[in-house]
Amino acid sequence: QVQLVESGGGLVQAGGSLRLSCAASGRAFSNYVMGWFRQAPGKEREFVAVISWSGGTTYYADSVKGRFTISRDNAKNTVYLQMSSLKPEDTAVYYCAADTTTTRALRIGVGGYDYWGQGTQVTVSS
Repeated sequence: QVQLVESGGGLVQAGGSLRLSCAASGRAFSNYVMGWFRQAPGKEREFVAVISWSGGTTYYADSVKGRFTISRDNAKNTVYLQMSSLKPEDTAVYYCAADTTTTRALRIGVGGYDYWGQGTQVTVSS
């Protein structure tokens, strides 16, 4: 069983920055592919970013590429999402997710992850 706890959300003006954190339980964190997703009201949950188990490979949705950075600290069992140049359309609940399977593939679909956090709200005002 893996528990994921997000933090760092809040209200920010357009153009501002926020850093989200996701703390994971368990000793095998360094083996997990970790992803960030978001869900705006009335919309489906969508992929934001993913990072490999080592942190050496990352992939981003086109909508956030160049503005968001995903990173991880395996010694702290934590994955981060640094968000810059925020836009009102970035407003959503942000979720971190863990893929604990052994394939180590970088997945962008919600079905590719077996553990999810409770989410943290990010609101960007115009």
